[in-house]
Amino acid sequence: MRNYIIKRLLLNIVILFFVALVIYTILRLIPTSYIENLAREKASLPGGKSYKEWLEQLNVLYGMNIGIFRGFIQWLGSAVRGNFGDSWYYNVPVTQKFATVIWNSFFLALVALFLEVFIAIPLGILAARKQYSKTDYAVTVFALIGISLPTFYIATLLKLVFSIKLGWLDLYGTVGRFYDQLSPAGQFLDMAKHYILPVITLTIVSVGSLMRYSRTNMLEVLNSDFIRTARAKGLPERKVINKHAFRNTLIPIVTIVGGMLPGLFGGAMITETLFQIEGIGYTSYRAMVSGDIPFSMFYMIFIAFLTLVGTLIADILYAVVDPRVRVS
Repeated sequence: MRNYIIKRLLLNIVILFFVALVIYTILRLIPTSYIENLAREKASLPGGKSYKEWLEQLNVLYGMNIGIFRGFIQWLGSAVRGNFGDSWYYNVPVTQKFATVIWNSFFLALVALFLEVFIAIPLGILAARKQYSKTDYAVTVFALIGISLPTFYIATLLKLVFSIKLGWLDLYGTVGRFYDQLSPAGQFLDMAKHYILPVITLTIVSVGSLMRYSRTNMLEVLNSDFIRTARAKGLPERKVINKHAFRNTLIPIVTIVGGMLPGLFGGAMITETLFQIEGIGYTSYRAMVSGDIPFSMFYMIFIAFLTLVGTLIADILYAVVDPRVRVS
């Protein structure tokens, strides 16, 4: 297993290099350019230089006057030393801006992930055990609602009911207006109160797919020969489900859960925008729209890195949940 992990890590480094090269090339070729917009703004000022002069000066200043591959090598040389440059749009170091917003997204996604797993898997297994019953139909309808309805519709509906009609929760933001005057415990409760609606929104739109996946896999396992054998031997139904069927159901679910790692840090752009949460998703969106290459590069490489790590973790967990899977 150790040799397997080392080989995978070395392969991931190679993959990450080419992913970074592709991303950098795309960012250099996209029509939206922060430098061009900045040159237009400066050229429009009275008594200033022309647009062409400003464009040439800014291209030299931001290192855009050299070729794509040479520019990528320079970026890579700085990145391996932990220097990802300054964000053009936010005018601060990329890592500093990232550190200020990432935990808002992480907290939001982590709570939603826990709720998603603890709701979707038990309900999916329950629906499979009671196939074609009222419970199965109810779970299926709930899953399809979460899959079908868009995020903005669910968020708007929740805000209409709990914020406008009932007045229980705030519409926007992560803290209230009197946050600084509260005690540490009060500040925590105030922040948790503001995260209720965003967490519910993320959970509803995410739980349906995992619920349907859990139901489908449990049905497949329950129709297997070893389950019929276990029942024929007279084992209690609870033991058949919990010991034999559930562990085999976990094998494909591990793939999905491992793939959720990038989502923990990737941010939920639509949800963060609707509730005005300064998270990494919304922050990165604004950087990409403005043509901020340093911040966009760091964000997308970070997501690619988490994707590779999540895949590796999923492969390792196969051997944990299934004794038949071993790497020699």
